[in-house]
Amino acid sequence: QVQLVESGGGLVQAGGSLRLSCAASGSIFSINDMCWYRQAPGKQRELVASITGRGSTNYADSVKDRFTISRDNANNTVYLQMNSLKPEDTAVYYCRADIRLPFTNYRVYWGQGTQVTVSS
Repeated sequence: QVQLVESGGGLVQAGGSLRLSCAASGSIFSINDMCWYRQAPGKQRELVASITGRGSTNYADSVKDRFTISRDNANNTVYLQMNSLKPEDTAVYYCRADIRLPFTNYRVYWGQGTQVTVSS
């Protein structure tokens, strides 16, 4: 079985920073893309940032120059450093990873989500 466990969410004032972590555990053979999504109340889940196995990154326009995604391949962990936070960044943040178990194909796994609340 594979688990993605997120941590690092919380309440922060506008202009502040938070760092989210997502650690994958289980019988993992390899991990391809790792991503962060978020979902605000009444809105659809949206892609925030992604990082390939080789470290290429992509960001939503709304978070460019404020958020940084990184990964530690040795520990199967992805991070999201969030700076200059705004109230509109308030959402549940989800980790997603494309994971391959031994003798299987890649499939998508999701974390349980971590709440980020930015007060004005």
